[in-house]
Amino acid sequence: METVVEAGGSDEHREERQLRLGVWINNQRSRAATLPPERVKQLTTIGMRWR
Repeated sequence: METVVEAGGSDEHREERQLRLGVWINNQRSRAATLPPERVKQLTTIGMRWR
């Protein structure tokens, strides 16, 4: 499990969520054809393996 903090405009709008990183990666891979091109580029830039 990974803890992800989504920051809002101020500390009172911060949200912490627990994610299963492997599940998230698999979801991104399976949705690659429908992701916005800029998202695919961001993930590729940080080393995403698409297969």
